[in-house]
Amino acid sequence: MKIGIALGTVRPERWAEVSCEADRLGYESVWMPEHLVLPVASDGSPYAGADHPPIPSDVSVFDAFAYLSYLAGRTEQIRFGTHVYNIGLRHPFVVARAVTTLDIVSGGRAEFGVGASWLEAEWDAVGLDFANRGRRVDEAISVCQRLWSDPVIEHHGENFDFGPVMFEPKPVQSPWPPMHIGGDGAAALRRAALVGDGWIPMNHTLEQIPPAAARIAALREQAGRAATVEITMGVEADLDALRRAAQAGVGRALVRPLVERARDH
Repeated sequence: MKIGIALGTVRPERWAEVSCEADRLGYESVWMPEHLVLPVASDGSPYAGADHPPIPSDVSVFDAFAYLSYLAGRTEQIRFGTHVYNIGLRHPFVVARAVTTLDIVSGGRAEFGVGASWLEAEWDAVGLDFANRGRRVDEAISVCQRLWSDPVIEHHGENFDFGPVMFEPKPVQSPWPPMHIGGDGAAALRRAALVGDGWIPMNHTLEQIPPAAARIAALREQAGRAATVEITMGVEADLDALRRAAQAGVGRALVRPLVERARDH
């Protein structure tokens, strides 16, 4: 099992210190949370039984790819992922350029976690239709993958429309950096099966992982893709929890650094 660190569980002022130490110790990756903007009026929650957003509106937010590129310059082997990037809120040109830049400056160490987003108020603030987010995300992913792999790209779709363009340089990793689809619903499982290289469950319990993974595998086989998909999931940093996660099919565990847990007690 690969062991990564969820930077969202760490105070931002310690991200660089933790990432450099994780690189020295041999951790596989660090993963950074992402939002474009957090509106003050963002009542409601996607989680059953909750009546407030999972994160406060005044939380510190950074540009994920700028920050991860900075960390890449201070490390040697550790990989860098987004957990997860709200791809539908940006134009694919912006997304593809940011991912490519990280992949190049890191020497091919980028992992691209994407999601359809859950915060409707964030879409309202940007002026985009939250109800259309699934189709917009699917189209954005398709355009990005073509930008990363084709010499000339032209696209005329529902959400994006442009004539022939060229996109250089291409990412180090071919045909593109591994794409991990975040989410729990049927649409997320379909994306993980048909266009993703991995799946990031956001609210699944460990017991729910095997049947969901089997569903993804079946969809991939129907599409003529390799049945296995890499599952990345938050796991407690103890051996029993890691063993149970591995048995459930989790391929990468994201843990909270012990130094941060100690500070809370």
